[in-house]
Amino acid sequence: METLSGLAGGMGVALSPFNLFVGFIGAVVGTAVGVLPGLGPTATVSLLLPLSAMLDPASAIILLAGIYYGAMYGGSLTSILMRVPGEAASVVTCLDGYAMARQGRAGVALGISAFGSFFAGIAATLGIALLGPTFAETALAFGPVEKAALVLFGLTMVAGIGDGPSMRAWAMIGLGLLLAAVGVDLVSGDERYTFGMPQLRDGFNIAVLAMGVFGMSEVLVAAEKIQPPAPIAAVGRRLKDLLPNRHDWKASAGPIARGSGLGFLLGLLPGGGALIASFASYLLEKRLSSHPEHFGKGAIEGVAGPESANNAAAQASFIPLLCLGIPSNAVIGVIMGALLMQGVTPGPRLVADHPELFWSVVASMFVGNVMLVILNVPLVRIFVMLLRVPPAYMTPFILLFCVIGAFSINNSLFDVAAMIAFGFLGYGLRRGGFDLAPLVLAFLLGTLLEQNTRQALIIGLGSPTVFFYSPISLGFLAATILMLSLPAMRRLMLIVR
Repeated sequence: METLSGLAGGMGVALSPFNLFVGFIGAVVGTAVGVLPGLGPTATVSLLLPLSAMLDPASAIILLAGIYYGAMYGGSLTSILMRVPGEAASVVTCLDGYAMARQGRAGVALGISAFGSFFAGIAATLGIALLGPTFAETALAFGPVEKAALVLFGLTMVAGIGDGPSMRAWAMIGLGLLLAAVGVDLVSGDERYTFGMPQLRDGFNIAVLAMGVFGMSEVLVAAEKIQPPAPIAAVGRRLKDLLPNRHDWKASAGPIARGSGLGFLLGLLPGGGALIASFASYLLEKRLSSHPEHFGKGAIEGVAGPESANNAAAQASFIPLLCLGIPSNAVIGVIMGALLMQGVTPGPRLVADHPELFWSVVASMFVGNVMLVILNVPLVRIFVMLLRVPPAYMTPFILLFCVIGAFSINNSLFDVAAMIAFGFLGYGLRRGGFDLAPLVLAFLLGTLLEQNTRQALIIGLGSPTVFFYSPISLGFLAATILMLSLPAMRRLMLIVR
């Protein structure tokens, strides 16, 4: 009853004309940020901090939160239409979303992405309202030791995400980990693989890498073809012909539900968030599918699950912030700074001391998700029309999009050059029959693995036995060993037979 009364009061705040306008601006800006590769919600939220200081606390958080989960919606657009991930969490969407677009099913992919994100957002918001403070306590059980074991287990799963022989996938994982090591050592401060170039002290940016190996390599592959590329399958002109049909909904219902639940749980963990949630959802759906060979070739489950997971995780990450005062990722850290600027200290006392703020943020998430699906679904027809642009015009546009996105990260031509270099690397690897997804995902997980492993070893005074004292860590290590031994066990069973 207390939850309902609090939510009713929050709705009164969120539905005020000014806060509706603020939420709408946040949703629109967030969608635009998700579409533009390289900019990202972290930079945008940081730029808008001075503006948020001029608003009251509830309006400020409604604006910044709308940008964050709006970016999760927008990031799928270029991933599906151009194979250029607009946001890091949309990297996985490139795998099947772009394949669906080439099959004339771009509208279905965009539609299921928007509806999946909407249902996941509503489910996550209900979870925040009903179970948030209770579930948030689980985040406290995940320290550096547990997170290092979790990421290590994730790396063993990455090998199963792409096509081709597993040894090639492991080669890509090794290359991804090597690229993640570029920069300054976290403990000693020594430079690694920078070759004296100050631009590499901070390492490579994930947006630069993803735009290069996915977007730029696609341009090079298209330019290589002497014959015109295979035409995209014909698509309908009416909106109802472009949206998911009954069969698509039947195939997507399970992935959306599982992605929403998985994303919500992973969003509670510091360092988890939308990126790991989308990756984990894709792996889960591929493992559960009776036709895993369809993944990477246009499986709608490969879009529905990850897109639902990343949006659920983005909204669930507000629970540790509001209820425990723990920022789950960089964007939430900036939003925490906005709260502190307003004189509000997030933590266990927030609900008691500022109930109107807590419940207005929760209510605004319901309103924001409705706004986003209303904004995105009618535009599907316009987005699909981009696929009718001849490749001779679209390819240079994709290249320009990648160059602008790379330059906008740090206003640096070095990032543009790095993106082009990664494009040629991706092109060469694709020609050699290597799948690029394990490379990008290993790069993302490599930084998390190093950070948490180094912190865990410091806690354990340099002894690796620290990983065996935690039941959670021990469980993940056992699962890792099991996953690594499965191929050998299968071969042994074939020999015995």
